[in-house]
Amino acid sequence: MARIGRASNRLDRVALAACAALSIVALALPAQVRDPIASSLRRSVVAPLLVLQERSELSRRAFLAHDAVVAARDSVALRAMKLVPLEEENARLRAIIGLGARLQWGFVPAEALHGKGVRDEFGLTLSAGSNAGVARLSPVVAPEGLVGVVDNVDPTMSHAMVWTHPDFRVSGMSEDASAFGIVQAHVAAGPGRYLMEMRGVPFRTSVKPGTLVVSSGLGGVYPRGIPLGRVIGETKTSETWARTYLVRPAVFPADVSSVMILRPDRVARGVDNVWASGMVSDSTVRRIVAAGDSMARTAALEEARARQAVQDSIVRDSLRRAGITPTDTTSPTPATPSPAATPVPRPAAPVVPVRRDTTFRDSAAIRRDTTRRPRRDSAIALPTPN
Repeated sequence: MARIGRASNRLDRVALAACAALSIVALALPAQVRDPIASSLRRSVVAPLLVLQERSELSRRAFLAHDAVVAARDSVALRAMKLVPLEEENARLRAIIGLGARLQWGFVPAEALHGKGVRDEFGLTLSAGSNAGVARLSPVVAPEGLVGVVDNVDPTMSHAMVWTHPDFRVSGMSEDASAFGIVQAHVAAGPGRYLMEMRGVPFRTSVKPGTLVVSSGLGGVYPRGIPLGRVIGETKTSETWARTYLVRPAVFPADVSSVMILRPDRVARGVDNVWASGMVSDSTVRRIVAAGDSMARTAALEEARARQAVQDSIVRDSLRRAGITPTDTTSPTPATPSPAATPVPRPAAPVVPVRRDTTFRDSAAIRRDTTRRPRRDSAIALPTPN
């Protein structure tokens, strides 16, 4: 092993000496000879070494930038996680601004603060009080519909009872006012506790699933037309004289962050056309139906005109075959002919008496005021046969 080590050291020394000698020789060579030799060496011997040096430099830079890249990636991931809640919050704020624009007056904007207690799921703390015009039993609404009602008022804040409270009641009706009932929280375990139920609907009245339920305005606390939810289906109860329907609420209080509190003067004036999406759709349907009826009437008139033209053509053909020139009442009045264009008179045709049974009666295609019925013993001029 010692001999092999001494031999390799000798070879390294010989190679180093040879390289040094070649370097000295290369430096001593003139430029016109040295440059081609250097170029060929760079393309052949030195090229792999340059590639290795480039890759090692890239690896060194990547190793030094690893921590910065990881930090930037974590920052982007954190921002992406926060982006969805920010977009949802912006959408809710735009919706609440749109609700304020539709209400125009008679409301107090407030922020809804959620508590962490057990009983706090039945109420909200609002950041507006009596100093802003909030009164007890003022309805609390969101862009989607009814949230609850104010049950306690302080000068600078108030407390609202949301619809999930077991004591919450509101008089509701279907959007077309065909069914009325009392809407309250559905007392059940599991996911059913987040539903509403519409009780006291007359048994003879049936409400289809998907029907929008709104406040009826009875009782004077809630104005008419605030959305409450949509009917899911009928549920069986012990009441045999009335029906009970499950309603999917329009607003989930846990998702509410900003609300509008209606003042008493606004409640007295009503909130017509604020949540009137159904009315807009009904008017749109009526316009579409009216347009369809107009198109149907136009098509019927065109068909009648075409049928009339066919009948006129049949009558004219029958008159021509009989040798009678039909009178075209729709043609314009001819202009007075010039003397040069006056036709040469032809000899009068012989008069042939026509029997009554050969008289052509008025058809449906010829107007009555332009039809001449021949009298008895009248004569019709027939053209002279060629």
